Amino acid sequence: MLVIFMLATFVGFQVIQNVSRLLHTPLMSLTNAISAIAVVGSIIIAGEQKSLFSAVLGAVAVGASMTNIVSGFLITDRMLKMFKQRRKAS
Repeated sequence: MLVIFMLATFVGFQVIQNVSRLLHTPLMSLTNAISAIAVVGSIIIAGEQKSLFSAVLGAVAVGASMTNIVSGFLITDRMLKMFKQRRKAS
């Protein structure tokens, strides 16, 4: 499992590193949409309360997904500010 996680991290880093700057904003928006799906799934898992372990794991998943969504929006906002044209002082 650790090897798969390390390989996924390496492949993800290489893919993101080679994406052009113009595609980062749409890519982040897509990632936020996927994270929203993960939030819904984790809320369902946490709400079932089949066991204490699944409830705690669901709560951790909700927290991790929400962190990813908020961070994605902050990064997208920062990227969009980079494309705004600055007004010249006259």
